[in-house]
Amino acid sequence: MSDKLNLLSDMNQKLQSLLTLLKTFSHPVAISELSEKLNQSENISDRTIRRYLQQLIKLGLVESQGKNKGVRYFPVIMEENRQVNNLDDNHSSFIFTSENKMIIDQIRQPLIKRELCSYNTDWLDSYQANQTYYLSVEQRKVLHKHGKPLIDELPAGTYARKIFNHLLINLSYNSARLEGNTYSIVDTEKLLLEGKTAANKLDMETIMILNHKEAIRFLVDGINRMEINIDNIRSLHYLLADGLIQPEDAGQIRDMGVRISLSTYIPLEGKARITTQLNRIVSKARQIQEPYEQSFFLLVHLAYLQSFIDVNKRTARLTANIPLVRHNLVPVSFNDITIDDYNSAVISCYELNRIEPLAQLYVWSYQRSCKHYQTRAQSLGIDTLRVKYRQQRRQLIADIVTQQLYNLAQDKYINNFIKNNISKNDHKKFLLDLQHDLNTLDSYNIMGMGITKKELDKWKKINN
Repeated sequence: MSDKLNLLSDMNQKLQSLLTLLKTFSHPVAISELSEKLNQSENISDRTIRRYLQQLIKLGLVESQGKNKGVRYFPVIMEENRQVNNLDDNHSSFIFTSENKMIIDQIRQPLIKRELCSYNTDWLDSYQANQTYYLSVEQRKVLHKHGKPLIDELPAGTYARKIFNHLLINLSYNSARLEGNTYSIVDTEKLLLEGKTAANKLDMETIMILNHKEAIRFLVDGINRMEINIDNIRSLHYLLADGLIQPEDAGQIRDMGVRISLSTYIPLEGKARITTQLNRIVSKARQIQEPYEQSFFLLVHLAYLQSFIDVNKRTARLTANIPLVRHNLVPVSFNDITIDDYNSAVISCYELNRIEPLAQLYVWSYQRSCKHYQTRAQSLGIDTLRVKYRQQRRQLIADIVTQQLYNLAQDKYINNFIKNNISKNDHKKFLLDLQHDLNTLDSYNIMGMGITKKELDKWKKINN
C-alpha cells in the first residue's frame, strides 16, 4: 500500500469525516458550505476547517481552486483509491470493452491535459426519439431478456410494490454509495426498516439514505400518476435534497453556475435557459416508446444538464426508474458498480458526449440487479394471475351483488362473463379467485366496487 493510503488510514476521525463530506458534493465546495454541514452535528470554526483542509491538501487528498473568498475545495481521486474501492482488482478491465476503455482512459488523464468544454445543445438536438438509440439492439435485447415483467398486463408498479423493501434498501444503498456515502448495506437496512442509525456516521450520510427512502416511496406509491414531467423531477429532487442543501434550493431550478469536481465540463447557466432545455429533454423523453431507452436517455441528459445546485445524479438515477416501474420491469439499482467507474463513465458523457461506457455499465449492472430482484420476487410468491384480473373480478362481483344474482342466474352470468373477458387458459384460476372473494365478501372489502352495505347484506342473506 502506498504512503498516501497509509496516511489516509492513520488520519484522525476529524480529517476522515471532512474528506467524506467533501466527496458527497458534486462541485468544488466553499468553506461556508462545509461549515454549515459540519455545524449541524458539531461546532467547528471556519478557521479549524481551513486548517483541516490544508492538512488534506498536504496529504494529496484534496485540491483547491480560486483565491481568497472564491477558493473552493474538492477531493482528489487517487489511483490507489481506485484499486481499494473496486469490488475486485480487475473490476474495470472486465467491465469495459477495449473501445470503451480507450474513452475512459481519456477521462482519467490529468485535468490539465483535457479540453475545457461547455453544454452542447447540438447533442440533444441530434437525438430523434424512436429513431436514434443510445442503447444498441443487442443491449436492449439483453435488458428485456433479464428484466422482462412478470406478466405484461399487471397494473403499473405492481412488481415494485411487491419487492418494495428490497428495492428501498438496494437502490438507496447503491445510489448513496455512488455519492461517497459510507453506510454499509446492513446498516442501510437497519436504518430504513428499523430506524437504527449507524455509529460513527455523519448526520448528512444518514439524511442522504433517509431521503432516498422518501423519494423511492413517492415514486412507487404514485406510479399510476407518475408522468415524466418537470414537476415530478423537481419533486424527486426536493425529496432527495431536503436537509442536504439550502431549503430554498431543494426542488428549484438553479439560478447560479455550478462546477463539476474532477471534470473540465462547465454546465449551462441561466435559470431560463436551463428550464427551456429541461423542457426539451422531458419532451423528447416522453416520445420514446422503448422503456429501457427512455430510462437511459433520462439518466444521461438529466445528469448532463445539472438543473439543480446539487444532487443531480441522484435525481437522474431515480427518474430513470420511472419508465421501468411503470412497465413492471426490474428497477435499475446500479448494483456492484465502483464509484470510479461510474464517475468516469458519466464524465465521458459530460466532456466527450460519449455514452458507450455508461451504457455498458448500465446493462452490466442491470443484469446483476435482476438476479437480486427476481430471487426476492420468487420468494414472495407473487400471484400474477390474481393481480392481472383484479379489475375484471371486482367488476363481476359488483354486478352479481348490485343485480342480486343467485344460483343458476349467477352461474350463467359468471360463465358468460368469463367467456367474454378472460383468456381461456386462465378460466379455472379466475373462477377459483372469484369464488374465494365471493365467500369472504364483507363490508370492509367492497370499497370502490359501487356496492352499498344494504345491497351486500341482502345478497348475503339470500345467497347463504
